[in-house]
This record gives sequence, C-alpha cells and structure tokens, in this order.
Amino acid sequence: MTTPMRIALIHALKHSIAPIEAAFALAWPEARLMNLLDDSLSADLARDGKLNDAMTDRFLALGDYAVATGANAILFTCSAFGPCIEAVAGARAPMPVLKPNEAMIERAVTMGKKIGLLSTFPPTLVSMPPEFPASVQIVPKLAEGALAALDRGDRATHDRLIVEASKDLRDCDVVALAQFSIASSAPLVAQATGRPVVTTPDSAVDKLMGLLKAKA
Repeated sequence: MTTPMRIALIHALKHSIAPIEAAFALAWPEARLMNLLDDSLSADLARDGKLNDAMTDRFLALGDYAVATGANAILFTCSAFGPCIEAVAGARAPMPVLKPNEAMIERAVTMGKKIGLLSTFPPTLVSMPPEFPASVQIVPKLAEGALAALDRGDRATHDRLIVEASKDLRDCDVVALAQFSIASSAPLVAQATGRPVVTTPDSAVDKLMGLLKAKA
C-alpha cells in the first residue's frame, strides 16, 4: 500500500484553512494535510506595508519546519507574499512549493484576456497582478470591509460586500477570486456577474495532484 502524500498547508489568515481543507476533501481526500498558521504574518504585512528580508526569513523557517515533518509538498495559502514563497521554492527545489494563486492564474489566462481580480486584503492587489502574464489585462477590485466582517464572524456581510464589489467586474471575461478565504462565495459572484469564476483552492489542489502523481 502506498503511503499517502503529506501536504503542508501554510497560512497567514485563519480563514484560509476551511476552504483549502474542503477542496482537498472533494478532490483528493487521500492526502494527509498538516496546517501551519501564523496569523501575525498578515498583521505585520498590513502594518509594514511591504515585504522585507525579515519576512522572507520567517517564510524560509516555516518551509524548513514543514520539510522536517516529512512533507512531500508545501502549499502557501496567503496570496500577498509571492516573493517570500518564491524564496522557499528556490531553497526547496525540486520539491513542489506552490504559491496559492499560481495554479489559478494558469487556469484564468486560458479563459480570457480581461481578468477581474477580486480581493478583500489590499496588499494582495499590489502583489498579485504582476504574477499574471503581460498579455492579459487585470481589473483589480477590493471588496472593502469584507475581511473585517469575516474577522467579526459576520459571513453574511462579508459575502454581501463581495457580491456588491463583483458587480464592477461584469465586463471581464473571467473573475478570479484572489484569496482562499473568499472561495466559498464563488457561486454568488458567478450569479452576480454572469461570468465564469476561478478560485485558488480548487486550482491549487488540481495542480498539486498532477505534480505529485507525476513524481510518485
């Protein structure tokens, strides 16, 4: 019997845990998941306003810890830390180390040239657009106040603010939901915009399955 693959999930927001676990349960229930949460990462980024060497060192340390536990792959679920995650990927190659959004970006660019990017965390709308190829047009949109509502435990307000914000993206070819924490609102966004919607958790699980089954 083959040993199940162990996937380390590293989070900077506690809200990211449920959606990625749900995506694995649906698509790849055999995977063994391990959650590492440091919610001071997002708080410190919001405070500092930019990524720095100290932040990269913290990500490298998280990567070292995940590897020490026997992980076969690492998936970061925090979309505002691209360069830090790239540093971990470089240090850990050829082990699969995925940014939360890279699989979704690969999927979105096959679906159209004008991509709406919806987020509830302002730094994500700074760090993420450059990760898309230059051949597509990104329309960034912040659902203001939605993350604060989720932090208060008010999912209804969170979802309503996301739906309201998404209406500005109706003329895009596809709407990309930039964070794991908003993936569950995909059906609402699809209904409000009439556009196809891609989410980070589903895309990431598909890509990891492909990479690890190719290695197995």
